[in-house]
Amino acid sequence: MRFSMLSLLRPVAQVAIGISLGLTLSLLSVSLVRDPCDFHEKSEKERIIGQGGDLNGARKPNTVPIAKHENGESEDNFIPRIIPYIPARQSEPKKLFRTRYISTELRICERLFVGVLTSKDTVGTLGVAVNRTISHHLDAVVFFTGTLNHKIPNGMTVVTHGDEPLIWNMFQTVRYVLERYIDMYDWFYFSQDDTYTEADHLKALVGHLSMNVNLYMGHPQEFIGGKVKGTYCRGGYGYLLSRSLLLQLNPFLENCQNDILSTRPDEWLGRCIVNHVKINCVDEHEGLKYYHYKMGKKLDLNIWDNLHLKNIIAVHPISDPELMYKLHKMFTEIELQRTYQEIEKLQAEIKNISEVAFEGNKSTQWPIGLNPPFEPKTRFEVLRWEYFTENELYFCADGSPKCELRGINKLDITDIIEVAMEELGKKYKPILQLKKQQLVNGYRRFDPTRGMEYTLDLQLEVVSEKGRSCSIIKRVHLLRPLSKVEIIPMPLVSEATQVHIVLPMTVHDLEYAPGFLDLYAKNCFERSENTILTLLFIYNPLEAQHIEKNDIFANIKAKIVAYEQEYPTAKIPWISVRADNLSKIKIVDVISKKLPVDTLLFIASVNTNINSEFLSHCRLNSISNWQVFFPIHFQGYNPDIAFHNKHPPSTIDLVKDSGYFDRNIFDEACFYNSDYMAALSTMASDVQENEDLLDTLDLYDMFINYSKLHVFRAVEPNLRQSYRHQTCDRHLSEEMYHRCVQSNLNNVGSGSQLATILFELQRGNST
Repeated sequence: MRFSMLSLLRPVAQVAIGISLGLTLSLLSVSLVRDPCDFHEKSEKERIIGQGGDLNGARKPNTVPIAKHENGESEDNFIPRIIPYIPARQSEPKKLFRTRYISTELRICERLFVGVLTSKDTVGTLGVAVNRTISHHLDAVVFFTGTLNHKIPNGMTVVTHGDEPLIWNMFQTVRYVLERYIDMYDWFYFSQDDTYTEADHLKALVGHLSMNVNLYMGHPQEFIGGKVKGTYCRGGYGYLLSRSLLLQLNPFLENCQNDILSTRPDEWLGRCIVNHVKINCVDEHEGLKYYHYKMGKKLDLNIWDNLHLKNIIAVHPISDPELMYKLHKMFTEIELQRTYQEIEKLQAEIKNISEVAFEGNKSTQWPIGLNPPFEPKTRFEVLRWEYFTENELYFCADGSPKCELRGINKLDITDIIEVAMEELGKKYKPILQLKKQQLVNGYRRFDPTRGMEYTLDLQLEVVSEKGRSCSIIKRVHLLRPLSKVEIIPMPLVSEATQVHIVLPMTVHDLEYAPGFLDLYAKNCFERSENTILTLLFIYNPLEAQHIEKNDIFANIKAKIVAYEQEYPTAKIPWISVRADNLSKIKIVDVISKKLPVDTLLFIASVNTNINSEFLSHCRLNSISNWQVFFPIHFQGYNPDIAFHNKHPPSTIDLVKDSGYFDRNIFDEACFYNSDYMAALSTMASDVQENEDLLDTLDLYDMFINYSKLHVFRAVEPNLRQSYRHQTCDRHLSEEMYHRCVQSNLNNVGSGSQLATILFELQRGNST
């Protein structure tokens, strides 16, 4: 019985022992674990476990401590609180400095700098020859000399050091380059002015060299005398220095100045490099060779058949500028012949590959290697062929159907006929002898994707080897391809230049003057444009007699005074002139004498809509001593015709139904006062012989005929004019009067608009 009771209690005992042990351990943990956050806030009784049974001092798993008020109510520590918003003090944002060019910010250097050592006796002869043969191939060419006997030749950058010793000049040159150009270029090439440098070969060599290598490359020569052993580069044949090598040489340059063991500047520099940087001169690096040639007394053309000589970089010595030009011509011909051979090779490869193409030989376009002809998608994109003969051109630039072939067009046609005969001769000689009799038909068109295309029907006299002759007509096709697109260097201009607007006004302009002033005040005064408006009131003799009693411009002057009161900082000066007829040149002459020579002028008309966009274009396209700008404005049609039976818009939209670009008017012009005065002084001799020249000539013709400036004529979408019928002055030249009349006719409306109104009138008369 006892045994059976023990067997029954054994499992229960294990459970009871486990429960007891768990309670004991939990009590021990309560006494050891306390909340540190509440330690300083609780009383002594609350800190001792077992007194009062308060277990809030112990932190239970996954729980947070609970605090109690004096009245026994608990409070949650995470009850939301209202925190008042205190705005932070906004500090002024730091101005972000950005470099002008992204290459400067990314520390991208140009590839090659060229320094040429010259002297006061040779800078005007050999120095000029060096500059003419390499400057248009290389980006940076600077000449270094001790002193100068005369002014610097045009187109050359010359740095003078102020002393003649050769080594001193070499030291000053290296120091100048380290101070000014070391962070701008990867490679530095130095030569003498009696050295011919083949610029294209030099660029090709530098293009294959790594910019991080320490390299001293040229024609090696061993040192003679001294403790330094090694080789230096002979200065007569030029030498290349890497930027990293010059940076390592920079700290020791002053020491080298005091350690002169030679009278040769190239040897002095070589000793300095070898002694401090431990780099010798080499003529080969990683398979790239520096080729040079020692020039004899005479130029032997037979030696240039050698392949190595065709890759020559430097030729020395050159004693005569004429010899340098002959060398340059010879190297240019060699390079041109090499280019032709590469083109023929590429064309043969393209032809061979096209045979296995899907379309066979049809996939290759003539000429091989050039873009295919332009394919129009609509009838409006069809390119127009121009028909010409040897003396006449059909469909001329001014719109006339026929005109004389002259100027650049004459040279173009003559040249293309000569090329056609030359190519025919290469193809048929010596079997046939060809001689041009006449051009039967000629066609040309400009294809924007490939160039100028020509089709010629030539009447030829053909003579065989046996002496038989006959006359045939042969059709040939030629293409003058587009060359490589180049960016034309232009002087730097600023958009902050003040524009002085000149507005001539006669009695015929009174109706449109208030609208011009209102628009000018809105676009210029309210936007604080950097402009000055000057009005030129032109009175005829009869109007000038009654100016005190009945001033025809009194309302305009009153409106000007009102604007000056409304805008205190704005001033609108005016000038009154008495004249029967005043040409544009005389108008500008009146204003020009009252303004500084560096003033930018814009000659406006009373129906011109001036805005900020056009003023910016006026500043950018007008360059002092370089370019004048004659914009082609967008002329609005007669609103009664263009918007027949409709309400016309308040502004002119740039659409074909609203107007067109009027190429017959040259009234608006942007130019500098100095350029006008220079052209006027050139014209002075012709004016003395023909006093009517100032009345019959406009500003455009004056700049074309009497200045060497670039006359820029282009459409200007931001310059628009409202419709008005112009009064054409019969005192103008016949051409100017014809242009004025033609402009009035075109301003009425488009052909389709006029036809629609005419059709409505005819239909109305018939009913």
